[in-house]
This record gives sequence, structure tokens and C-alpha cells, in this order.
Amino acid sequence: MTSTSAETDQIPWEQLTAAATEAMCRAYVPYSKFPVGAAALTDDGRVVSGCNVENASYGLTLCAECSLVSQLQMTGGGKLVAFSCVDGDGNTLMPCGRCRQLLYEFRAPGMRLLTVSGIKTIDEVLPDAFGPEHLS
Repeated sequence: MTSTSAETDQIPWEQLTAAATEAMCRAYVPYSKFPVGAAALTDDGRVVSGCNVENASYGLTLCAECSLVSQLQMTGGGKLVAFSCVDGDGNTLMPCGRCRQLLYEFRAPGMRLLTVSGIKTIDEVLPDAFGPEHLS
């Protein structure tokens, strides 16, 4: 079930998208030429962001979500409430499966993502996910 507009009215989607766009401008993409930026709202009201960082050894490339989660941890931790991701033209991107799993690990209950199909919860974009609760 997609989130209702009443549930998402308090999320600063424009601010998150602007922060993702700013992060995208710092991407290191000499190989793909495909910059990506991501930003998220934390449960304590901070906005964290990240960009993709490529490597000549392609498998070592870091997605924008990886650097976002690193910033989350480096600035005090917490949980992600809302998330936005953009490409070099500012278009909304859907995180890849690996990154959805990464976001799931650091999600707040009901975390929302701005997607190409509208606003969705993390459970909608990664149904039946495996997470920390399965290791308790």
C-alpha cells in the first residue's frame, strides 16, 4: 500500500531532493559518468547525504547510499525516516537491491522513499526483507 499524502506532508521532500542534488554534484564518476546523490531525514531531524564514488576496480565502487549510511554513523547514528535519490539530471532514482538492503538495516519504522512510482515505504520496495531482527 502506497503512503497517503497526509502521512508524507510533514516530510520535507523538496529539502531532501535538494540535498541529494547537492551531494550528486560531488560524485566521483570518471568511468560511468553517471553521478548519483542521496539524502535522508533521520529520526532526530538531521539530513544526511551521500554520493557515488567509483573505483578503477569497478566492484569497489560505492553507491550514494553507502556514503549516506557512513555519514549517518559518523554524525551520531540514528534511523532513517525518509529518503530521496537523484541522477545527474536531478531525476528521482530507485535504489538498487543492494542499497535497499543497506537502507533497510538503518530504517526507522515506516521509512518512506521517494521513488519513480511515488512515495513508498521501505517494506514496499523490499518486501520480506532480512534484517537485524532475524539475528536476535
